[in-house]
Amino acid sequence: MPKFEKDGVAISFLDEGEGDPILLIHGFASNKSINWEYPGWVDLLVKDGRRVIALDNRGHGESSKFYDPEAYGAPVMAEDAFRLLNHLDLQTVDVMGYSMGARISAFLTLNHADRVKSVIFGGLGYGMVSGVGDPEPIASALEAERLQDVTDRTGRAFRAFAEQTKSDRLSLAACMRSSRQKISEEDISRITRPALVAVGTNDDIAGSPHRLADLMQDARVLDILGRDHMVAVGDKVYKKGVLEFLHGEME
Repeated sequence: MPKFEKDGVAISFLDEGEGDPILLIHGFASNKSINWEYPGWVDLLVKDGRRVIALDNRGHGESSKFYDPEAYGAPVMAEDAFRLLNHLDLQTVDVMGYSMGARISAFLTLNHADRVKSVIFGGLGYGMVSGVGDPEPIASALEAERLQDVTDRTGRAFRAFAEQTKSDRLSLAACMRSSRQKISEEDISRITRPALVAVGTNDDIAGSPHRLADLMQDARVLDILGRDHMVAVGDKVYKKGVLEFLHGEME
């Protein structure tokens, strides 16, 4: 996979297809392959006539790893995405982020609105404003010597996922402990680009997609029926809704 480096940070990315570009930003403890290639998103969007760019966020996948929480945070990672757009000489793109990637996408849209054509927030609703819980049980689970030692249910799930994806657990723990900057309702209301908020109806992490969408000037909601936070990303309803949104066919 190609990489680019800026200010000591190497970002791994994929770049496939031709046509209107879309940037994909994955969630916490995932990577470009797990979040976007394996569930079929890259193939789907390439077949739809798009140029698909997906990056590994810092601390994830094949990108640079850091062990200081100060090296992370959604605004920082949004600047990595912005620098990738500059590296590829892309002036405007559609953007889709899932979970942590949705928060990163929001900061990218707020801070570089002229580079974002439309934005899709997957797996994150009003939790973008209110926060999504205490990060410490997850960070501690990632640092534990053995999975068997982890008793917290959510922490155990993320630890198992990190082992499954062969991730650097200590860099993920630092990322989890970073400044988890919330976005105010006032800031969300400044997003004027067309937006789609897509959340599973069984997702107990994301927060209300409708409450988030109501804050924006041009936002729609896609309810992914019967799906929770971990499985909604590959759902056919999600994929169909995103294609309709990108084609301007969603009411």
